[in-house]
Amino acid sequence: MSQESFIYSFVARGTMVLAEYTEFTGNFPAIATQCLQRLTSSNNKFTYNCDHHTFNFLVEDGYAYCVVAKESVGKQVSIAFLERMKADFKKRYGGGKADTATAKSLNKDFGPFMKQHMQYIIDHAEEIEKLLKVKAQVSEVKSIMLENIDKTLERGENLTILVDKTEDLRSQAQQFKKQGTQVRRKMWLQNMKIKLVVLGILLILVLV
Repeated sequence: MSQESFIYSFVARGTMVLAEYTEFTGNFPAIATQCLQRLTSSNNKFTYNCDHHTFNFLVEDGYAYCVVAKESVGKQVSIAFLERMKADFKKRYGGGKADTATAKSLNKDFGPFMKQHMQYIIDHAEEIEKLLKVKAQVSEVKSIMLENIDKTLERGENLTILVDKTEDLRSQAQQFKKQGTQVRRKMWLQNMKIKLVVLGILLILVLV
């Protein structure tokens, strides 16, 4: 990444810019401010494209963090810069100073740190991009695992139904076996009775 990758940056409370930094001249601040007026107050991330540049915004807890970058700079790299700047800003002014600060009153104090964060991202762009790719891969693997777990749970429900049916069939088989045993025993007793009757008749005939 070149030194011109990041053009302009600011931190705003609502629509009031508290601190801004740039080393370039142009209409970037005016366009960024216009975009700021249109942002929703909900926590989110936004990117607008204009004249081969991206206007990237991170909105959180009533504060908006912005960086204008060349179109060649990846969106995720710009967001990484905003996350880094946000963390530093909250660390320095989270105790209430930012809540009462007036327009651009933090330029002198926080501006140099914004420059440092820009330079850090520029100097470590390759490592940051690799890290972002790894995070994306981890996120993809996590999504696949969650999907597989859902499918497994669905199959688990089907397996449960199958197991229940198998148990029912086994119970029925045991019942049939029991009934078959009872029938065979009953028939054996009937056969024994018939044999005893026949034997009795034969004995009577012999004795007579």
